[in-house]
Amino acid sequence: MTDIFKAPERLLMGPGPSNTSAAVLAATAQPTIGHLDPDFQRMMEEVKDLMRYAMQTENPVTFPISAPASLAMEAGLVNLLEPGDTAIIAQNGVFGGRMADIVERCGAKCVLVETDWGKPIDLDKVAETIKAHPEAKLLGFVHAETSTGAESDAAALCQMAQEAGILTLMDTVTGLGGVPVRVDDWGVDITYSGTQKCLSVPPGLAPFSVSQRAIEAVQARTTKVQSWFTDLNLVLGYWSGGGGARSYHHTAPVNALYGMHEGLRLLKEEGLEAAWERHARCHRRLAVGLQGLGLEFVVDAPHRLPQLNSVWVPEGVDDATVRGTLLNEHGIEVGAGLGPFAGQVWRIGLMGDTAREDNVDRLLSALSVVLGRGLKAAE
Repeated sequence: MTDIFKAPERLLMGPGPSNTSAAVLAATAQPTIGHLDPDFQRMMEEVKDLMRYAMQTENPVTFPISAPASLAMEAGLVNLLEPGDTAIIAQNGVFGGRMADIVERCGAKCVLVETDWGKPIDLDKVAETIKAHPEAKLLGFVHAETSTGAESDAAALCQMAQEAGILTLMDTVTGLGGVPVRVDDWGVDITYSGTQKCLSVPPGLAPFSVSQRAIEAVQARTTKVQSWFTDLNLVLGYWSGGGGARSYHHTAPVNALYGMHEGLRLLKEEGLEAAWERHARCHRRLAVGLQGLGLEFVVDAPHRLPQLNSVWVPEGVDDATVRGTLLNEHGIEVGAGLGPFAGQVWRIGLMGDTAREDNVDRLLSALSVVLGRGLKAAE
């Protein structure tokens, strides 16, 4: 008979997931109840209120999608775009490229604005593209690019879109809880995140918020949303209202939502500003230590995400061997590079509960030992 799976202890310092606190894990272990149970529905309303605090929004349509953030990205795009629409997508890493792919799958025209990886989105290029495409319906961008660790100026991008009368879709999967996210102040129309980054909740849910302007755009569609599961016209029947007024849409992940409730509650208890400063403080400590080891950052200092630190793999050092040694001998996970950065960078996460000074010191000590061995790349 197969034994019960026992997960090893890891210090998760990659691009996600982050370490989950004992309190969140304990919350997920509570008894499962029905997803239409009145007590569960009361908790759902608290989750929505806590999400509004985390996202700094008053949007009534703010709820968690029962899926990882990739589906939230798709949900935003398929609800807003119809065949023949034009969407401007600003790309400076992997996830802007994913947006562009989904736009094309919607039957819409994608106008791609590319910025070099490791740089924030080029505002001048975006402004020129918006001017050249007055027919555009949407501007999509990644606020906190997980593949590089670069933060873009979300407020400026949203202002450009508003002045042009087009909608905005913002990916802040790695941003939420780690750096300021101000949905209402910036005027974001659809934004989404993930639980497994700075919220330190197990992966599988996606915070999602929609402005009234975006709701009106969905209601004005002349074609059906191509995805049944993410069609806002349907799913809101479950997440809107309370008590017996909720209609069945799908069986919500009950225990996962317990964990999300606790993670968001802990964030509010700490306070957003305190959480942002904790991430920044740990980043500063990490930066000093990494530079002391001779490692160089990919992203220039003004645009670095404190919670996602990309550094160049030193010349002659084998990327995979170092990561494997950190994991197998020190119990520490760091991330590999993606796309053109594959084999060239390490992505070091300081997200949520992982963003602690003792964790920074543990990683720096382990890196010093591992790099001191001179783990060379194969000839």
